[in-house]
Amino acid sequence: MNAAIVDTDVASMLFKGDTRALAYRSHLMGRVLGISFMTLAELERWTLERTWGERRKIELAQHLTRYAVRPVSRELCAKWAVVSCAAKRKGRPIQTADAWIAASALHYRVPLITNNSSDYSVVDGLLVLSA
Repeated sequence: MNAAIVDTDVASMLFKGDTRALAYRSHLMGRVLGISFMTLAELERWTLERTWGERRKIELAQHLTRYAVRPVSRELCAKWAVVSCAAKRKGRPIQTADAWIAASALHYRVPLITNNSSDYSVVDGLLVLSA
């Protein structure tokens, strides 16, 4: 199966119709797209922080139907611990949300489509697709 995990920024760009999202078209086409549960949580938080109205929240919910939300599991938690500790040992700690997203891509053995490839450069074995 040709699948990928989409990080929060790219999912957000696609939702907003940001022209920067066009640069990811070749990475997105023909793939089964997933997002980490953490991306879903971040996007939900944004609706609260920015006090979105009901219509905008419904639009986001409709947009998110394009993605398979990858759930948390015991195995994913173990992968997150490995990603986080390895980055810290290298002297380049990774943000918690980014570690979850990277761990999801590693756990499901799919590439990560991101706008922030440098955020993930510390993660061994992660295939990053970026514009």
